[in-house]
Amino acid sequence: MKTKYIIAILLTLLFVAGCQTNDETELNDQPSEPAQESSEDAEKDVEEVDSEEETKDMEVEDSDETKEEDETKEEASDIEEQKQKQTPKYKMNDLFGFDPIDDAEEQVVLMTIDDAPDQNAVEMAEILTEMNVPAIFFVNGHFIESEEEKKALKQIHDMGFAIGNHTYDHKNLKELTEEEQREQIVPLSDEIEKIIGERPIFFRAPHGANTDYAKELVKEEGMLLMNWSFGYDFKADYMDKEALTTIMLETELLGNGSNLLMHDREWTKEALPDIITGLRDKGFGFIDPSEIQTKDS
Repeated sequence: MKTKYIIAILLTLLFVAGCQTNDETELNDQPSEPAQESSEDAEKDVEEVDSEEETKDMEVEDSDETKEEDETKEEASDIEEQKQKQTPKYKMNDLFGFDPIDDAEEQVVLMTIDDAPDQNAVEMAEILTEMNVPAIFFVNGHFIESEEEKKALKQIHDMGFAIGNHTYDHKNLKELTEEEQREQIVPLSDEIEKIIGERPIFFRAPHGANTDYAKELVKEEGMLLMNWSFGYDFKADYMDKEALTTIMLETELLGNGSNLLMHDREWTKEALPDIITGLRDKGFGFIDPSEIQTKDS
């Protein structure tokens, strides 16, 4: 009887011990509080990363929008500047000088270079560029026949200078038939357009010799016919730097709106910087050819 009682007690103890072990195992299998906190922290970290990425994306979008706005403003500014350049400020008068339109500056002159591009035109264009002076280069067809000459013309145009038609062979139009006059003018405009991508809008006849036919033809071609106010570098007495500089600055013909005639010549190139400086010292500015009223203005 005692033996049965002892066995029953042992079995009871074993059963209790087994239950305790299972409870401990279940407790050990449950995640601890620190583990739950780590999971929450990880979720917060992910949310923070997502938030940072969204912020960066927003910043990129804002940057792109700002860049687009800046580009739009720049384009608008360029358009406005172009409009201002296209608005005529000067009109040629009966003496081939220029009168201001509205409130444009009065004390100005127009610089022009004939017989280009011969031997000195590119260098003269470089001098004008360095001294920030606009000008018209009047071109002869026999100076743009070779590839090198065509390159020189394009270079002058690419520097920002207006290109004018000065006839193909520099012949006196009054000595030619109407058909010959046409051949001196229209084919040259065609060739200039091939080289620089645009037709000339200014015309000057050699020796200032115009005919009624040439005047009508030039008008049909959309060019402004002009002569000049004064010029001296083709005269023997002024074929040196000092003499030419003096006469260009001291002539009584110099005045507001004067149309200055010069040529692609060595002595003119040498005198050009002093002529420009002297004109500025006298208070003159320089007309931009793009501001001259032409047939279509």
